[in-house]
Amino acid sequence: MNGVRILVIDDELAIRRLLKISLEAEGHIYIEAGTGQDGLVAAATQRPDIVILDLGLPDMDGSVVLNRLREWSSVPVIVLTVKDSETDKVALLDAGADDYLTKPFGVPELLARLRVALRHKQSTVAEPVLRTADLQIDFTDRTVSIRDEIVRLTATEYELLRILAQHAGKVVTQRQLLKEIWGPQAVDQSQYLRVYIAQLRKKLERDPGSPNLIITEPGVGYRLRLADEK
Repeated sequence: MNGVRILVIDDELAIRRLLKISLEAEGHIYIEAGTGQDGLVAAATQRPDIVILDLGLPDMDGSVVLNRLREWSSVPVIVLTVKDSETDKVALLDAGADDYLTKPFGVPELLARLRVALRHKQSTVAEPVLRTADLQIDFTDRTVSIRDEIVRLTATEYELLRILAQHAGKVVTQRQLLKEIWGPQAVDQSQYLRVYIAQLRKKLERDPGSPNLIITEPGVGYRLRLADEK
């Protein structure tokens, strides 16, 4: 496990110093960030093999960092938390954490958890930026641009575009989109999708009446067109 790139996102300097000494002593490459935003940038630019994430960050809750990271990355994440209830731990795992450690913790236990998480690592980190034709989506900053101009999207519009982008080039069914954005109770409310797809096309397409980015697959769903598609 030597030479593993480990990103530590924690605002406590003492914790970062302890982990830096301990991890580098094991031969690992240590990367650190003191805020959630800096951590997301480091995850995108430094491409760590594993992330150690504290929940108590000064600019955003660690759970928000985890959610944003999971929008584009499957890198293993070990969460550091002071919460010790079963409900809290289940919520962290459901949100995409691979493991957790309750503070205070011992370095040997952390190293053991790192080894387990790396053994279970299944896939590589996806690109944090998607570019296709005139469209660019930066999943780290949650920004969308058309021809290098920032486009303002509502939260729902962004979520819809994000899901399509995660499956770019593939059809995403109406049912899947409705369930992920509005919940299981909305799977038959296809009018929701029609309204928001129309809004997205007005903001993103050169000609919304003849869309070239967000393609309708009649009776099935929608597809975000890749630039190299015929």
